[in-house]
Amino acid sequence: MLRKILFILFCLSPFIQFAQNYSAQWEGHFSYYNITKVVKGNNKIYAASGNAIFIVDVQSNNMEELTTVNGLSGETISTIFYSELYQLLVIGYENGLIEIVFDNDDDVLSVVDIVDKPAIPADNKTINHFNAYQNVIYISTNYGISIYDLERLEFGDTYLIGDGGSQVAVKQTSVFNGAVYAACLDSGGVKKGDISSLNLIDYNNWQSVTSGNFIGVVTNEEKLYALNSNRVLFEVVNDTLNQLIRYDNIPVELESYNSNLVVTTQNVVFIYDSGFNLTSQVSVLEDFDTGFNSSVLDSENIYIGSSDFGVLKTAINNPIAFEEIHPDGPLRNDLFSLEYYNNDLWCVSGGYNFFYSFVGGDRVRTGISRLKNNEWQNIPYDSINNAITNPYYLTATSINPTKPNQVFVSSYYSGLIEFEDAEPIELYTQDNSTLVPFAGNFKLTAASTFDANGVLWLINGRVKEPLNKYENGRWTSYDFSEVIAVPNNENGFSKIVIDESTGTKFMGTYASGFIGFNENNGNPQIRKVEGEDVNMSDPYVSALALDNRNQLWIGTLKGIRVLYNVSNFFGNDEIEVDEIIIEEDGIAKELLFEQFITEIEVDGSNNKWIGTTDAGLFYLSSDGQETIFHFTTDNSPLPSNSISDIEIDDKNGIVYIATTKGLLTFNSGGSSALQDLSSAYTYPNPVRPGFNFIEDKVKIKDISENVNIKITDIEGNLVAEAQSRINQRYGGYNLEIDGGTAYWNGRNLANNLVASGVYLIMLSDLDTYETKVLKLMVVR
Repeated sequence: MLRKILFILFCLSPFIQFAQNYSAQWEGHFSYYNITKVVKGNNKIYAASGNAIFIVDVQSNNMEELTTVNGLSGETISTIFYSELYQLLVIGYENGLIEIVFDNDDDVLSVVDIVDKPAIPADNKTINHFNAYQNVIYISTNYGISIYDLERLEFGDTYLIGDGGSQVAVKQTSVFNGAVYAACLDSGGVKKGDISSLNLIDYNNWQSVTSGNFIGVVTNEEKLYALNSNRVLFEVVNDTLNQLIRYDNIPVELESYNSNLVVTTQNVVFIYDSGFNLTSQVSVLEDFDTGFNSSVLDSENIYIGSSDFGVLKTAINNPIAFEEIHPDGPLRNDLFSLEYYNNDLWCVSGGYNFFYSFVGGDRVRTGISRLKNNEWQNIPYDSINNAITNPYYLTATSINPTKPNQVFVSSYYSGLIEFEDAEPIELYTQDNSTLVPFAGNFKLTAASTFDANGVLWLINGRVKEPLNKYENGRWTSYDFSEVIAVPNNENGFSKIVIDESTGTKFMGTYASGFIGFNENNGNPQIRKVEGEDVNMSDPYVSALALDNRNQLWIGTLKGIRVLYNVSNFFGNDEIEVDEIIIEEDGIAKELLFEQFITEIEVDGSNNKWIGTTDAGLFYLSSDGQETIFHFTTDNSPLPSNSISDIEIDDKNGIVYIATTKGLLTFNSGGSSALQDLSSAYTYPNPVRPGFNFIEDKVKIKDISENVNIKITDIEGNLVAEAQSRINQRYGGYNLEIDGGTAYWNGRNLANNLVASGVYLIMLSDLDTYETKVLKLMVVR
C-alpha cells in the first residue's frame, strides 16, 4: 500500500511521467532474437531486446511482452534490473531515460531527470548498470553515478568521480566492506567511496584503487572481483588487485548469482563457486552459432541472452542441450519494406540509403520475416544463401495475386529471387533475364509490382533499360534513355504503381521526378514529370499511390503533390501536379509542407496513410483536407517517428506500420467496399445488455461503395441516417461510414441511447439502386 501511495504522490513531480497503454487498438510485432540483458526475479526471467522486453515464467513457461504498446518509450534499452524487495522492473536506456514497471500494474513510470539534465552531454547519459543496496539503486552511467530511492521513487545525489570532479564513464558498481566501488572507463580505473560518507558528491572523498579501463566490479560471498578491458579478472584484496585469469575473448558481463560468480564472454559463460573454482562452462554450440551478451542463473539452469536466438536455456551441470526461448516476431526491428496480400505479410530489412547506395553494416546479409495467418515464419539469411549465392541487400517483395505461393524478392546487388512456398528456387541475373548490372556484377533491383494479369514489373537502377517485365517465363526490358541520361548515378527508383484502366506504369525517381510508361500496343510511350514549371516540389520522388478515384498521390523530399488527371496522362500536353491547400487557424497552408514523405497507402475508404521520415504517421481524409490522426512517439506506441513502409489489410481494417525501430499494427476498423449489398450483415446481433456502444459500436459490414443507410424502429420512425462520402468516420456522427463498414453508436436523432427493441437497417446503393434490409435486435 505504501508503495502505491508514493507511486501516486510522485506523479506530481516534473521529472516523473506516466505512459499510456495503447493495447485497445494497437499491437506490437517486435523482434526478440537479439537479447542484450537478462535478469531474474519473482520466478521469472526478464530479457531486453532492443526497445522491448519479454518475461518468461520459469515454472509455467508462459511469456509476456512489454513494448511501446504497453507504454515503454521505444528508445534503445541499455540495461534492466528487477527488485525483489519492491517487486518492480527498472529499465535503463541509452538516452538516460529510466522507466519503472510494477508487478500487476498497467502503468509505466517514466523518470526523465537524466534525460533533462542540460549539463550532461547526450552521449554521456547512457545507463550502464543498476546496483541495489538497501532501499536505493546505484545507477552507473557514462557521466558517473546517480542514486535513486526505490521506496520514495526519487533521485538522490549524483557523483562525478573523474579527475577534478569531471565526468567519467562508470560501467558497474558494487558495495563491499562499507564502501561503494566503481569500475570506470576512460582510464578511470577502480574507485571507491565510503558509503557512510555524507559528502560523496565531493570527488575528493573518492579514492583511486587502481588505474586503467575497467568494465566490471562485483561482490560475491565476501569477496570483491574486478574485470578490466584487457580481459583480466582480478580479486581485490585490501584494495590490491590479484590477477586470477585472462580470458581469450572480451568479457561482456560480470555478475553474482546464488553464491556463484558468472563471467560472460562473447562465446563462453564461466561459472565459479565461492572459492573461484570453475564449476561449469557453457560454450556456443554449432546449432546455435551466435554471440553471448548476458547470463543469469537459477538453482538448476542458466539463461543466456544471445545475439540471434533470444534466450538460450541449458542445465548448469550438463550444458549440452539448449532450449531457445523468445516470443514470435520478425528477425529484426529495422524493417525496410513490407508487402501484404490475403493474410500474408512479407518483410525485408536490407534496403539502401538516401542516395540509393548500399547501406553497409549488418543490413548486407539479412533474412526474410513473414507473418502468415497471424503466425511468424522467419527465413534466415543462411537458408537463402544456401540456395542463392550472396543475396545481399533484400529491398522489396511482390506477391503474385494470381498465384500467392509465388513471391519475388529484390536484391539490391544480386538480382531477383523467386520463392515458391517460401523456398528460394531461382535467381534472375543478366544470365537468365533482362536485368543488367550497372557496374561489375551490381544489379540495383528495387521496387516491383504485379499487374491485374499476374505480370511482374520490376525496376533496376542506373541502367539504360531500367523497367523489366516478366510474363510467362519471358523477360522484356524498356529503354528510358529518352527521359533519363545513362550512365547516371542519380538514376534510382523508389516505387512503381500501375493504372489498371490504361496500363500506364508510374515510377518515382531519385532526381528526375516521376515517370509514366505505357506499352501502347508495341509503340511505347514515356513521359517524365519534374520541375517547378509543373509545380513539382522536389525532383526526389519517394512515394507513389493511386487512389480509388484514379488520382496519383506523389510523395517527395519536400511534401505532397497530386495528379488528378491520370487517365489522360499521355493525351494532355500541359500536365501539372497540385499541392493540397488546407485551412489551419484561418490561414491557408500547404498540406505536409516541406515534409520528407516515405510512403503513401490508400485504404478502403479512399483515405490516405502517409509516412514521413521524422514527423510520424498521418491519416488523412480522401481529399487530404482533414487530418483524422497524426501519430507520433508522443501520442501513440510508435517507437520512432521515422516510417519505413505501410501496408493495409483492407478486409479487416488492419494497418501495418514499419518504423526504423519496430513493426506495429493499428486496427482502424474500416474495410474495403464490396461491389454489391448481397453480403451485408450487422454485428453484434442481438446487442446484449452491457454492450459498450461508445467504444465498440454496432457494425454494418460488407456494404458497397456509395450507399445510403437508414435505421428505423419497428414502427418506421427514423433513428439514424448516413451516406457514403458525407457521414465519414471520425466526423462525430452517430452513424458513420468507413469504406465497406458503417458504425452506429446506438443513439437516435435526439442523441439518446435507443431502447430495447427490433430495429431495421435499410441499405440503398446510390449507384445501382440495389436495396437490402437487415434486422437488428437491441436488448438493454
